[in-house]
Amino acid sequence: MSRVFLTWAVTHSVKEVQTEDSVLLFVVAWTITEIIRYSFYTFSLLNHLPYLIKWARYTLFIVLYPMGVSGELLTIYAALPFVRQSGLYSISLPNKYNFSFDYYTFLILVMISYIPIFPQLYFHMLHQRRKVLSHTEEHKKSE
Repeated sequence: MSRVFLTWAVTHSVKEVQTEDSVLLFVVAWTITEIIRYSFYTFSLLNHLPYLIKWARYTLFIVLYPMGVSGELLTIYAALPFVRQSGLYSISLPNKYNFSFDYYTFLILVMISYIPIFPQLYFHMLHQRRKVLSHTEEHKKSE
């Protein structure tokens, strides 16, 4: 969901951030991650998974995940002044629905949500890495 959100609701919607280095940061991280992920899935389906691809899948996230998250957060942060100035996607009162929404505040809340979510996902992947790669090493030793 964060990829759709970052691509459409931030980068596409706030043209001024499209040239930020932070966009390149998350796009490169996402691209490398997807190449590894889909290579892993493809070779797994073919029942011929090279150890290098398994290792890459469970190791390179250590750098790529923080790199992508940093790019995402920096891009949202860069978008904030433009969102505040333009009132993008915001709905003010009064209106017939008696409802208001401030996209600027929503973006700040999204950024804050990374604080509890990122460590959970990152440590989950570290646990998966330990489980999968140690299992592979034990399997290799028994052969």
